[in-house]
Amino acid sequence: MAEKAQSWTARLAELGIELPPVAAPVAAYVPAVRTGDHVYTSGQLPFVDGKLSLTGKLGAHVSDADAKAAARTCALNALAAIDALVGLDSIVRIVKVVGFVASAEGFTGQPGVVNGASEFLSEVFGDAGIHARSAVGVAELPLGAPVEVELIAEVR
Repeated sequence: MAEKAQSWTARLAELGIELPPVAAPVAAYVPAVRTGDHVYTSGQLPFVDGKLSLTGKLGAHVSDADAKAAARTCALNALAAIDALVGLDSIVRIVKVVGFVASAEGFTGQPGVVNGASEFLSEVFGDAGIHARSAVGVAELPLGAPVEVELIAEVR
């Protein structure tokens, strides 16, 4: 018997997760854009209640665990941007995640940090949350954020 399609909104509620308001852009862009059957989010920072939850660089001021949690917050903010544009339940699958990690010299744990976003998306979407991914170390991120995440989602 085929499994009934699940509402992603209901899945978030099951997990006790509420979508935050869409983070206001910090420059000249929009949070998400749809083209055809894909939505591309702008890079999302770990904003909680309009403020960065964490600042600093990995390998210097920020622990891997804290940055991994911040990457999860970034992914949640990306879902909020998708929801505001087309509705969360229109998501067919997460296609790609790109994570940027503000890294001190010598830090090479970017993939583990971005796992915070990837594991969260798999928790919410199951097999539809398994995606292609890049995890990139950078010298600086906007506003001193330790991590930034963007998503590409296929939508109905």
